[in-house]
Amino acid sequence: MTDFFAGDPRTNRERMLAGDLYIADDPELGAALGRAAALAHRYGELYHTDQEAARSVLAELLGSIAPDAHIRPPLYVDYGSHITVGSGTFANYGLTALDVAPITIGDDVQIGPNVQLLTPTHPVEPEPRRAKLEAARPIVIGDNVWLGGGAIVLAGVTIGANSVIGAGAVVTRDVPANVVAVGNPARVVRHL
Repeated sequence: MTDFFAGDPRTNRERMLAGDLYIADDPELGAALGRAAALAHRYGELYHTDQEAARSVLAELLGSIAPDAHIRPPLYVDYGSHITVGSGTFANYGLTALDVAPITIGDDVQIGPNVQLLTPTHPVEPEPRRAKLEAARPIVIGDNVWLGGGAIVLAGVTIGANSVIGAGAVVTRDVPANVVAVGNPARVVRHL
């Protein structure tokens, strides 16, 4: 197997945070994944019985969340710590936010059930993919965006303020502000 990291002294975590190719089997990354999974599970357990305790767990899990933002469990994340959620944002059941790279969710965002925000990428070439290399690119969701149920936002995408993404859309590239985008791949069908 080729040594993809010859001459690169960085850890896999350092490569990951830089947005470069890395291998996710790093013990430090494994521990962070385990911590996030445990906190997300605990959040789901507490949500219906003790809102205050659940909120505390959610705040520990995420990089930051505004006091008036609300996320219904179950919530699935890679690390949680790379997610920022703005004021007045609401996420319905089943949000998957794979935050290998930062995910920034603005103010007053409405997220439908089973939305996926997917920052990880994998090489197209077979050899590095077989070697389990991956990378990631950030996702930015602007203020007052509505992501319809089941929408998928892929790595590196920015969605502009006030835009609406239709249910089930697959967003493969940036969406400007003040539009409605639908379909797979998502395309602008209306200006607001």
